[in-house]
Amino acid sequence: MNVVDCLKQGFLQKTKIDKEIIDKELKESSYDLEKAQKAFQDKDFKWAIVKSYYSVFHSSRALLNKLGLREKKHFAISVILEELNKQGRLEIKYINDFNAALYSREEADYYYNYSKESAEHNLEIAEQFIEKMKELTNSKVGLKL
Repeated sequence: MNVVDCLKQGFLQKTKIDKEIIDKELKESSYDLEKAQKAFQDKDFKWAIVKSYYSVFHSSRALLNKLGLREKKHFAISVILEELNKQGRLEIKYINDFNAALYSREEADYYYNYSKESAEHNLEIAEQFIEKMKELTNSKVGLKL
């Protein structure tokens, strides 16, 4: 599925770019990362994975708003990241990291499959991913459709 298909099927919607929404999403992302780090320290590895994913998710939503988009399904974020990669604006690492964080969250949340190692890996992903999303939201990134 590509961006145009996601728009046609309603998985993505065009929206007005709003600096307040971008800032709110980045703030939520930082909040979730802090909660993930605290959960990890408390050895609550399931919650660390879940909150790590949501920190990635909210930073992605900030970028989508910067592009004038809003997702209606989480997988649509991956579609946007893939398109940015095709256009030379984002390294494939971040697509893989988003998908890994989403998969780990689903495994932890729905199948009770989590570990200290997966929580630690998700924290590393989240920290790097958030920084990249902040960098992109502060740039003149656009999306050619």
